[in-house]
Amino acid sequence: MDSEDAREGSLRERLIDVGVDLVLAEGSASVGLREIARRAGVSHGAPRRYFPTHHALLSAIARRGFEDLAARVGAALAGEASPRDRLRAIARVYVGYALERRGMFELMFRHDLLDSDRHAGGERQLRASTIPLFERMVTLVAECRAEQDAAQRPVGPDAPPHPAVTAAALWANLHGTAQLWAWGSLQLALEASEPAGAPQGDPLDRIIAAALDAHLGPAAT
Repeated sequence: MDSEDAREGSLRERLIDVGVDLVLAEGSASVGLREIARRAGVSHGAPRRYFPTHHALLSAIARRGFEDLAARVGAALAGEASPRDRLRAIARVYVGYALERRGMFELMFRHDLLDSDRHAGGERQLRASTIPLFERMVTLVAECRAEQDAAQRPVGPDAPPHPAVTAAALWANLHGTAQLWAWGSLQLALEASEPAGAPQGDPLDRIIAAALDAHLGPAAT
């Protein structure tokens, strides 16, 4: 890469950096090409050399979020051996990321950014960015099933759904958990409904454990 290309790449990354900071501080609604140019100290037209549309800019920012989430998942999985423990690690990272970086999390999963048909001419589409994590979950669900006693596994109409369906249901469960917790709804419901003497511990961990039990069956003891 020659020096001019390096400068161009550096400016593009700096514009994305500014966009990431804006999303984390103020949410995706605050992100615009002109505002990013102002904060980056460049002309209003400079961002359009790299991001011809607002959608292209948001896509580049959201891709940073997927890269960050993937790195966190990889670090969390390094210390876990069993498929179920690995799924639990993914679940904790996913919910934790959603609560820590709410603006980025909401941007990453916006349907209008993931919809490749509507934006075929823009940035490389984000749809593919969700696939590696989901495929890892599908694989781990299948491995959890393989560890179960085949003699105790239901067959016929009572057989568990395909691992991809179970992984999708678990993903939806975790996403909903993160959103409802961020809004305060789950805390309110638990405080109002749990009887005196209910199990102690981190309520989010207990919810995640319950989600795994619901989709995978109780953990072996």
